[in-house]
Amino acid sequence: MMTFAKSAFLGAIVATLASMAFSFAAYAQVLLSPEPPSVTVTASATASVANDRMHAWLRSEIDNPDPAKAASEVNTRIAKALARAKAVPGVEVTTSGYSSFQVTEKNQPPRWRVTQSLFLEASDFATLAALVSRLQGEDGLLLSGLSFSVSEATRRKTEDALTQQAIKAWQARAKNAADGLGFPAWRVGKVAIQTGDHMPPRPLQRSAGVAYAASAAPVAVEGGNSDITVTVSGDAVLETLRR
Repeated sequence: MMTFAKSAFLGAIVATLASMAFSFAAYAQVLLSPEPPSVTVTASATASVANDRMHAWLRSEIDNPDPAKAASEVNTRIAKALARAKAVPGVEVTTSGYSSFQVTEKNQPPRWRVTQSLFLEASDFATLAALVSRLQGEDGLLLSGLSFSVSEATRRKTEDALTQQAIKAWQARAKNAADGLGFPAWRVGKVAIQTGDHMPPRPLQRSAGVAYAASAAPVAVEGGNSDITVTVSGDAVLETLRR
């Protein structure tokens, strides 16, 4: 006959084996699971970078009852301004935005408005500002707007450095998340690296409908800074064993 002590001892062994079997089964389920647990982590790095490109939009805009005369005057002014701008080293110039339409106003005879624009870009702010002043004062162009941006070369270099910073920040957050959730280790899952959308420069404002006089003060400019951001987001796959 089995004694009470032996029965209790055997019961304890059976309970221990059952507990071990359950733990092993749970652990095996984690190891064999096709989708191990993961946590999504996001981190960013930002830098304020001095703008090194200046952009200027100017236009010739003429109203005349005769559309041919309006077009002729606009063409003459733009041709002269284009030649002047091309003669300045370091300035990139293109033409754009040619339009011609009839303007009708109450109690006013109809007239035609012809407009064509020049787009100028340079790294030397002082040189471009002086050219803009001359195109307004001497060639009768109107300033549609100015803007500043970071050049592509500077942007790429900055984004490369920020990418490394953002990755390190992401790794630190992934480790903190794994520790906080009680997992001793983690590995990198699917990760995406995103840079800020770079929009092409656009004029900030439109000038009044008259040109500056030849004696107008030169255009004053201050480039300012632009913020560049790189964001890393993705999954940190949680593991039950430290690798």
